Amino acid sequence: MSELFSLAGLSFLLVVGMTLGGAFIAVGARNIFHNVLGLALSLFGVAGIFLYLNSPFLAMMEILIYVGAICIAICFAIMLSEPLYRPRPPRKPIKLLGAAVGAGLVFVVFAALVKKTAWVPAAMRSDDWSVTTIGHYLLTRYALIFEAISLILLVAMLGAIVNAKNGRGREES
Repeated sequence: MSELFSLAGLSFLLVVGMTLGGAFIAVGARNIFHNVLGLALSLFGVAGIFLYLNSPFLAMMEILIYVGAICIAICFAIMLSEPLYRPRPPRKPIKLLGAAVGAGLVFVVFAALVKKTAWVPAAMRSDDWSVTTIGHYLLTRYALIFEAISLILLVAMLGAIVNAKNGRGREES
């Protein structure tokens, strides 16, 4: 218990709090700009967790790729969102319930996955953590993860194009 109140333990709790706080802001805020800022805060926290896992390369890649790409998302959000002076339609409770159920299911699946995984410390897996080895792993063993991320980015770009094409040019009826 005393390890939790050490300087390292308190800074770890701060990083975890920053990650969770940013995630709640990203999900709960009504303004798209605040959503993106919350996501950036959460991703900075994830980079801090990577530092605690002794993975400075992954922490820097988290900041450069994900947080850096958020700047582009902010530009898209500002360009494609409705002006703030327009009234917003009310949220439908059935959609909120569906989103809560979906998020709960994802949480349960991820929690079960984390619980069933046999975690091995990094020092016991390999002694070679050079950029060459990490690049080899990313292009061979973990290639599916990056393909999934590229698919998500493609869907986001298509959504932005559809919103840009149909969003502002329509007359409100």
